[in-house]
Amino acid sequence: MEGSLRAARVATYVYFVLCGTLMGAWVVHIPAVESRVGIGHAALGGLLVLLGLGAFAGMRAAGQLTDRLGARTVVPASGALCAATLVLPGLAPNPWTLAVALLLFGFANGCLDVSMNAHAVHVEQAYGRPVMSGFHATFSVGGVIAALAAAAATATGLGPTATLTVLGALGLATALLTARALLPGAAAAGGATDGAADGTGGSDGADGGSGTAATGSGSARRRIRVLAVLALMVMLSEGAANDWSALHLKDVLGAPASTAAFAYGTYAAAMTTGRLLADRISARHGSTAVLRYGAATAAVGITVAALTPWVWAAFLGWALFGLGLSGCVPQLFSAAGHADPAAAGANVSRVAGLGYLGMLAGPAVIGWLTHLTALNHTFLLLTLLCATTAATAGILRTAPAPAPAPAPAPAPH
Repeated sequence: MEGSLRAARVATYVYFVLCGTLMGAWVVHIPAVESRVGIGHAALGGLLVLLGLGAFAGMRAAGQLTDRLGARTVVPASGALCAATLVLPGLAPNPWTLAVALLLFGFANGCLDVSMNAHAVHVEQAYGRPVMSGFHATFSVGGVIAALAAAAATATGLGPTATLTVLGALGLATALLTARALLPGAAAAGGATDGAADGTGGSDGADGGSGTAATGSGSARRRIRVLAVLALMVMLSEGAANDWSALHLKDVLGAPASTAAFAYGTYAAAMTTGRLLADRISARHGSTAVLRYGAATAAVGITVAALTPWVWAAFLGWALFGLGLSGCVPQLFSAAGHADPAAAGANVSRVAGLGYLGMLAGPAVIGWLTHLTALNHTFLLLTLLCATTAATAGILRTAPAPAPAPAPAPAPH
């Protein structure tokens, strides 16, 4: 059992890396695809909305399918579909075909995102201790792999279409070959409820959403809605940082473009580091502490970035922002999945779906606010969102106590 569970954990890491690599491969080839199709930035922005809508639809569909068919079926199928559709944007000859390609790729990516997170919840339940943040950290590793692959392909003269085809083929093989190591289903997660009862999510009894709630209970539904709204606020903040951090240093503080680019790099590096550490912190102090103090740290960081006149202090602010946000989304996804193991896929899809809409909306909201005030002052909205998240973090402690398990199974260490 211990060996199979360890294999399932490694397989989950592989799927998170795969998801990050496939999405990263598309992102680094956006300029080439834009040039090939012959569209401007405005048209591209509209097409990217279709990518987001496809992802949202995929998340909702995969949540239900994962609960019915099991993650062991849906995760590899979603990974294979995502890998197969990666090449479509590179083949699109005009805006209309590109629109269809992005809609399909977005749908497949959304399916993979939710199904692998639902499987990660089952793995975490079986381990009886937090492991979710580590999975999310490896997603960023996939982005690095995609960037290195694109650079190597460019150096060897390989075109975007060929590069996407090669990465898609490798991704397809990876998705199918890794499937055997996945857990058969929530019920096979060896002692899932027992792991929760032992304190999954930290030292704080029901912390981390480890208790099970009745699928149809009103309290469970209300709790999922609150988690979804918190995910919306956190991921809106993440989306704003992705698109506006470099412009902040360049346009507000007057930093050279080469220096300004490090603003996002600082934020991303801090976020990756935080996710690598968050599981240990959650195991020791509870997931509520990770969410509360993480969101509070992010609020302080973005406030420093918004108000400081010094470039070095802005770097510090963006680093604190990334570090603080790093553990928030994994805790929310984990809590959603633990709220009802039998409906983990559906609950994760609800939280992830609304959060993803927030990530898409973040850059647009900040852009709209720049018509009313200076760019750096718009970041105070993010301060408010992070502070609200910190104040509401106690939602992670409101799950009912788990039902006693008939046959306890030891959790591996």
